[in-house]
Amino acid sequence: MAAASFLVRRVLATFVVLIAVTILTFVISHVIPGDPAQLIAGPRAGAAEVAQLRHALGLDRPLHEQYATYVVALLHGDLGASIVTGQPVLREILDRLPATIELMGLALLLSVAVAVPLGVIAAAARPSPLDTVLRGLSTVAISTPRFWVAMLLLGLFYGALQWAPPSGRLSPGLTPHELTGLLTLDSLLRGDWRLLRDATAHLVLPVAALAIGNIGTFARIIRAAMIEVLAQDHIRTARAAGISQARILSVYALRNALLPFVTIAGLELAGLLFGSVTVESVFAWPGIGSYLLDAILDLNFPVIMGVTLFVSIGYAVINLLIDLSYRCIDPRLRAPAG
Repeated sequence: MAAASFLVRRVLATFVVLIAVTILTFVISHVIPGDPAQLIAGPRAGAAEVAQLRHALGLDRPLHEQYATYVVALLHGDLGASIVTGQPVLREILDRLPATIELMGLALLLSVAVAVPLGVIAAAARPSPLDTVLRGLSTVAISTPRFWVAMLLLGLFYGALQWAPPSGRLSPGLTPHELTGLLTLDSLLRGDWRLLRDATAHLVLPVAALAIGNIGTFARIIRAAMIEVLAQDHIRTARAAGISQARILSVYALRNALLPFVTIAGLELAGLLFGSVTVESVFAWPGIGSYLLDAILDLNFPVIMGVTLFVSIGYAVINLLIDLSYRCIDPRLRAPAG
């Protein structure tokens, strides 16, 4: 019963957040300088043509009517049409979504794979010069803007050393397999090893640029959680029982330290998405981040609103899943009250 009540509360909270997001995106679209009708009509359109277009788009109606129309369209999956291309925004988002998922997913996996061992080592070595060095490196990783990291990696490994391929997802002349849109997975499923090597090579630098900041953040979180767990009574009991340090760290301590990390890792997805805006732009990565940045520069209101809403829905759903998974992972939250 408690689990059902928790689920209902979280679903309702998510629904309220999504309503707030629709209101926020609608308000932002009306306070940003610029007239959507004028942008669509073009700079050479006369006042009468712009006024006619405003009427056709419903921009001359009261705000509450415009908002109601906006919500009804959203319920039908209509995010509007791009001012630049004239294509449905939802279609363009879905076309670019696999590129961003592939980039963010691999960056998150790399962050966890590197940060967890570093955090454990730093906690186990505390206090020591190794712990000091690891904490210093994590501080540098966290404080360095992703844009700078991306420019540095591109300039060094492509511009100076010529070790990495140029920007983009694939080299010219290669045709991707249209399965999932995830080039590495599609080429693997098709057994196209040349395409797999090329797609992987193009992923290395943008994934590294996106992951470095998260590695520093995750390592600090794991280190702090491990230090707290290692000071608990059951760890001292395990040491007194003669259990090896390696087993204590990898089994008893790390398992408990990962509980708060699950929530933080999920919340960092938002940071990865915002970071992908600059990283995708630097590496000409055709994902949602570069799509949003182009829309902002072009004052492409439907795309700005559509991407913001789409990302907010995804973020709210991910947070809901994280809350549910955290409740499943931590037995204390499943225990009945009293």
